[in-house]
Amino acid sequence: MNPLDFQFLSDLLKAKSGLVLTGDKGYLVESRLLPIARKRGLNTLEGLVAGLRRKDEALIRDVVEAMTTNESFFFRDNTPFDTFKAHVMPHLLSARADSKRIRIWSAAASTGQEPYSLAMLLSEQKAALAGWRVEILGTDISADVLTRARAGLYTQFEVQRGLPIQLLVKYFKKEGDQWRIAPEIRSMVQYREYNLLDSFAGLGKFDVVYCRNVLIYFDQPTKAKVLDRIADIMTDDGMLFLGAAETVLGLSTRFRPVKDRRGLYEVVPGR
Repeated sequence: MNPLDFQFLSDLLKAKSGLVLTGDKGYLVESRLLPIARKRGLNTLEGLVAGLRRKDEALIRDVVEAMTTNESFFFRDNTPFDTFKAHVMPHLLSARADSKRIRIWSAAASTGQEPYSLAMLLSEQKAALAGWRVEILGTDISADVLTRARAGLYTQFEVQRGLPIQLLVKYFKKEGDQWRIAPEIRSMVQYREYNLLDSFAGLGKFDVVYCRNVLIYFDQPTKAKVLDRIADIMTDDGMLFLGAAETVLGLSTRFRPVKDRRGLYEVVPGR
């Protein structure tokens, strides 16, 4: 791809999704966009970019989805889920004893493994949560991955990545060579197509937000804006989970790290 086309594609992705496409990502562009070009009967990425320049909205959507879709797996990295169970849930059970309501947002939920992991953890505590209203919202910019998430159907490879065998047996049923997550777990999660660059108005307040491995694709000003807007829709004692390579330091004063809890940040009241 020539430099002008690469710059056009980079600018388009930044404007539509916040993704910063650096010059060393040529391999990623080819691996993800050549299949789209071929599906359109195009032999080169230059032809695909020509379609983007003509403002082909369907093509723009396909390209943005392809470039922003990232892999996910159940209980990814373990620590954020162990921390949720050992630290966050006890706090919420105490702090929300009167309202008996908890709202959780899984941003960039992809094919649903993260919100479903949380749903299984909560289901394991159903006795303590009897009479409570727990809402989990999973969002992603890609309509295709959300369709898969809603279906809750996963390959053998996908359920082998991070999912404890006891939870597989308890919450999944075999369908051919795939596994379908139980209806009661699917019903705990609502999915919505959503772009983190859009307004957060209308989402409501959240007690817990998982926004992991998303900020790493944004430039510094975009990271700061997203963090501040997340803070706007969190409760005063809300908890934010970021990826292991992400931080709020130098980006936002509205969160502070929770001591000895890697990847966990709490809202700074009054900011």
